[in-house]
Amino acid sequence: MPVTTLSTAVATGTLLVVEDDETIRETVGDALRSEGYAVLTCGNGAEALRLMMDQNTEAVDLIVLDLMLPGMGGLDLCRELRRTNNSTPILVISARDSETDRVLGLEVGADDYLVKPFGLRELVARCRALLRRSRQQPELDSPETVLHHGNLSLYLRECRVTRDDVDLTLSPKEYKILELFIQNPKQVWSRDQLLEKVWGMDFVGDSKTVDVHIRWLREKIEEQPSTPKFIRTVRGFGYRFA
Repeated sequence: MPVTTLSTAVATGTLLVVEDDETIRETVGDALRSEGYAVLTCGNGAEALRLMMDQNTEAVDLIVLDLMLPGMGGLDLCRELRRTNNSTPILVISARDSETDRVLGLEVGADDYLVKPFGLRELVARCRALLRRSRQQPELDSPETVLHHGNLSLYLRECRVTRDDVDLTLSPKEYKILELFIQNPKQVWSRDQLLEKVWGMDFVGDSKTVDVHIRWLREKIEEQPSTPKFIRTVRGFGYRFA
């Protein structure tokens, strides 16, 4: 199946396409190569995991991941990559189109979810947006290098957070949410505002990803995540940092 170049921009980065359907795998790979990306491909989760852990493999900047894979499925691969604190953006492609499936994909660590069948232009646009956001450096609006709130300390220059002087392992998105909250205490943020500030105006995924990341963040910074003292839900509006 021939692939038409979708833009004249020169893209950079290495992408991994994990898809067991050879036709889809090669079509997606060719579309991304036509945009200037280096593309690796494989047909199952176990092979993808080995490739990601191989020290000789060129650094992968983004993963395009099908959920229905033989052996280790896409969800299991996503969980394993996030368990090892891998922050590589993951775009899930799947024929499963229910809200439950999309939320589950986001909950296990995907950054975006694209339902099959999809257009190659949309796929490339989503990959480009994910790569652009992952490469953005956190905006430091405050001249201070350390922000404190209760038993939390956020070190701006190191992109590091501690609770009771113990380092926390936060994903880039969790860090940026917490940075925004600490810099703007008491302010109420809607999901759309958080998406714009943290994910960027070009985000095209599901707004429920905000709720998923807030839940993960609560589990790391709150003593009792079910009754949070830091990140409060403002019913009908969004979230605020107490």
